[in-house]
Amino acid sequence: MIKYTLKCKDGHEFDSWFASAGAYEAVRSGGHVVCAVCGSESVEKAIMAPRVATARTKAGAPDHGGERPLSTPVNEAEAALSKMRADIEKNATYVGGSFAKEARDMHLGDVPDRPIWGEANAKEAKALIEDGVPVAPLPFVPTRKAN
Repeated sequence: MIKYTLKCKDGHEFDSWFASAGAYEAVRSGGHVVCAVCGSESVEKAIMAPRVATARTKAGAPDHGGERPLSTPVNEAEAALSKMRADIEKNATYVGGSFAKEARDMHLGDVPDRPIWGEANAKEAKALIEDGVPVAPLPFVPTRKAN
């Protein structure tokens, strides 16, 4: 895993973790890296200081380099997103890659309405919106779950 500090054109800085440098480039080139504060798609890596292993980290003690753990919200917006994510994961069914089909079937009355969340590519999402299916993008990357 690699952590990058990212910065949008409006100067908002935020941290994000990626599986690798290549994974960051793939996500960025796909247009999926957006500012966590304002939603701007104009985001670049900010200048970062390298982390150096200390005797403490080599001994196995946790060392956050003076940083807060990433699980701790840094501001009200991040706390609200964290709560939203928890509420969605608790109260809605994850349908994975079949989100577009499930949402369309509910809209057409072919299956009972229920809260769902999942994944759709840009073409599927655009078609749902054009057909009047009430959907909205999540402001976070879903945790992969198995039903």
